[in-house]
Amino acid sequence: MTEQQRADDLRRIDDALIAGGEILSRYTPGEIEALQKSGGDPVTQADLEVDAALKNILPRPDEGWLSEETRDDEARLGCARVWIVDPLDGTREFVLGLPEFCISIALVENGQAVAGGIFNPATGEKVVGSRETGVTLNGEPVEPRTASTLAEATVLASRSEVGRGEWRPFENAYPFAIVPMGSVAYKFGRVAAGLADATWTLVPKHEWDIAAGVALVAAAGGEVRAMPGDDLTLNRRRPKLRGLVALSPGVTGIWGEVEADWTPNPDPRARKSSSA
Repeated sequence: MTEQQRADDLRRIDDALIAGGEILSRYTPGEIEALQKSGGDPVTQADLEVDAALKNILPRPDEGWLSEETRDDEARLGCARVWIVDPLDGTREFVLGLPEFCISIALVENGQAVAGGIFNPATGEKVVGSRETGVTLNGEPVEPRTASTLAEATVLASRSEVGRGEWRPFENAYPFAIVPMGSVAYKFGRVAAGLADATWTLVPKHEWDIAAGVALVAAAGGEVRAMPGDDLTLNRRRPKLRGLVALSPGVTGIWGEVEADWTPNPDPRARKSSSA
């Protein structure tokens, strides 16, 4: 991959984020009619319009496409380069009027997320980057966070997981600040942009939820880890991962204190007492 080729990829990502943001600006969050998809997730006309715009801008004839809002075409499995997108990650928040949603775009090459971008038009945060170029926030290079202890760290948690009580064991066992937030792509983007120290999921996620975040966190010098027994290979036939943790560069060294407890439906207190 030449420098010029990667610059072209990033221009396409930026152009698509801007185009998607312009579409979303025609809608008022909190005043959106939503339909229920077969799995129960909401979808709006905005999701579909952004999806069409991204598909028009991003893939070239030899590149694959995987989107939450497009019928899957397994031809992507034979492509070396695949665009994996969620035109509106955080649709529930968008419908409720919470400023915790974003457009999420990733470029995957030979199974690895190499470039990506997220844009939250409600907050004006646009995070774009690649493994070759690093990460920018609104066009400026990001400053890595430097938490040296868990007590200094800010962890972004799924708003719905917190609502179900699934983060309560972490709240009781560790001193880091937990901030509930919608949109997993947005949370990963904030970690990559140096606005938070870590985030992780306790339930499986589709590739379109996390692909851009995987690329951005890696581009920022951080680390993304999959659940034990899984890996970060993307463009799978069944595009779903068991769970992920994203760490900013400053906290990779202190994550070991928490790592043993990062499992689905964790109970750190019970695990600690049983090992004592």
